[in-house]
Amino acid sequence: MHIANAAEPEAGKTPPGHLEPPPDLFDSQSLDIEFWVKPRTLDVIRPATGEHTKLLYWKDGDIQESAYQQLCHMLRDVNGKQTAPIAPKLLETLWATQAYVERFGMTQPLQILSGYRTPESNRRLIEEGVPAARKSLHLEGRAADIRISKLHEEVLGGLIRSFRQGGVGFYYRPSAQGGWIHTDTGLQRIWKG
Repeated sequence: MHIANAAEPEAGKTPPGHLEPPPDLFDSQSLDIEFWVKPRTLDVIRPATGEHTKLLYWKDGDIQESAYQQLCHMLRDVNGKQTAPIAPKLLETLWATQAYVERFGMTQPLQILSGYRTPESNRRLIEEGVPAARKSLHLEGRAADIRISKLHEEVLGGLIRSFRQGGVGFYYRPSAQGGWIHTDTGLQRIWKG
């Protein structure tokens, strides 16, 4: 399995120092019904605050209210210091992403870079030149920017895209942490930023 910044370019195919993204390794369409009905635990961290939690938030077909509230807090606007309801469908995508890669031995927490955003925080990002849509689904608690340590963003985004559940944005950055993936519960669409 290829990990972030560890793909090996083929001889003569790419210039020295340029790394090709790894191949598309995951396809959620291979999942059976048992995957979708098992209890759901999310293991998430917020790098901006250092918070980490692992919660069983769904079992026997129902969201566990206390765990849901804690997850809403974890996906809050850390700059605007406000919490809002997070779309259960977004939590489902986050859980499915994490649960699927765990089948391949990748058990790192899901890093939440951004969840809910207040209008003020979203406007500030736009003014600072950070990629943020004026009518972002972050404003409605329906989007998150995420990454998984050591998993290339191209592979992570490809997995989320295979769920066919909403928008997927690929944000590439040449840093030690790499880029991130935007996932939301809106219309199915893809973009790169």
